[in-house]
Amino acid sequence: MSKSQKPTNLKATLTKSKSGWYFLRFPAEVGLRFQTDARTRRVVCTLNGKHTFQCALLPNKDEFCIGLNKAIREKLGLEDGTVVRVKLEHDNSKYGAPMPAELKEVLRQDREGDRLFHKLTAGKQRSLIYMIGSVKNIDRRIHLGLIVLEHLKENDGKIIDAKLYEELKRPAY
Repeated sequence: MSKSQKPTNLKATLTKSKSGWYFLRFPAEVGLRFQTDARTRRVVCTLNGKHTFQCALLPNKDEFCIGLNKAIREKLGLEDGTVVRVKLEHDNSKYGAPMPAELKEVLRQDREGDRLFHKLTAGKQRSLIYMIGSVKNIDRRIHLGLIVLEHLKENDGKIIDAKLYEELKRPAY
């Protein structure tokens, strides 16, 4: 259970790493407030009161951080060194990511696929949810959901990355 059910408001400076990634960094005590088990710190993050998204507080030596992609940085006009107002709340959602309606329906209609999907780790579930949800075309989201469930059924509930990648590239008929 999370140690913090109340939102935490703070400021953090956006920092570009040597590898080119951008992070907001927080002291260790911030990450520990949102710990749900030994490894999980899922939060809902709101930046400058304008953009909200689900993410993880990632451990990094004696601190925690959140990575910010280019789309978020551009939307909010953030660059290296910008001080950002951050609101962190415990993520109580089932998956830690918004479930696409199309995938939800595909899971509802395929009992075995649903069972295998829910046997995956939370991280793998989130990755698949994100991948399918990031596609703009509704028909394509349905098609990808079907491919993923067939892949799980054909591979004893396991994801074979290279094979799934090839299957996902195939056009819908």
